[in-house]
Amino acid sequence: MLLEMRDITKTFSGLVANNKICVNVKAGDIHAIIGPNGAGKTTFFNCITGLKPSDSGEIIFDKENITKLQPHQVARKGVARTFQNIRLFTNMSVVENVKVGTHMQIKYSLPGAIIRTRKTKNEEKEMHEFSRRLLEKVGLGSKKDEYARNLSYGEQRRLEIARALASKPRILLLDEPAAGMNHSETEELVAFIRKLRDEGITILLIEHDMKLVMAISDLISVIDHGIKIAEGCASDIQNDIRVIEAYLGKRRG
Repeated sequence: MLLEMRDITKTFSGLVANNKICVNVKAGDIHAIIGPNGAGKTTFFNCITGLKPSDSGEIIFDKENITKLQPHQVARKGVARTFQNIRLFTNMSVVENVKVGTHMQIKYSLPGAIIRTRKTKNEEKEMHEFSRRLLEKVGLGSKKDEYARNLSYGEQRRLEIARALASKPRILLLDEPAAGMNHSETEELVAFIRKLRDEGITILLIEHDMKLVMAISDLISVIDHGIKIAEGCASDIQNDIRVIEAYLGKRRG
């Protein structure tokens, strides 16, 4: 397993958001986390990335315990994410937003940056070209010099993914990547996620679009009220009575 979450528990002022959740993500898979609103899915992502450390449990990435690491340390290990609420630098250009994500690849020193050595200039040129290629990859190459605030909602989603990819992650966590997208944008997103998987990037995603989840996922984990209630392939999840009740409510009588 590339990523193992063992008995992850997280509480907020006595409210249990995650209760001993265990999820294992296989390298090369597209693994979805689903559940009703308020089920604890984003909290689970925050625990993985160190943004909101878990109260107990362990997170193992490529056989290394990353449970207590800070977010930047987790990122350096090869874990990148996007957010449910888009977090871009709206007053910076599209390409500058992606270049922000390359900072962990930069090798030149602070003195080198100050006096503008040849090594510094060459590395900055390489990072700019790398960022431009990522924008081409997500279909934003022609908008590299526009302000991020001028992009459509779907384009901003793609830009956030490009920025996450700039850190060259081994696993990419996507928090509701299709939110706010129209049908054609969602179809393009599905194809893009599959392409990333084919290029060797493992995907862990939270998504409410069940059609997308069922079409793209190798494995699906279902969380309800902070507890993992089911796990399996699309056909298993679609027919699981616990999942049906979580979304539609229990039958009476």
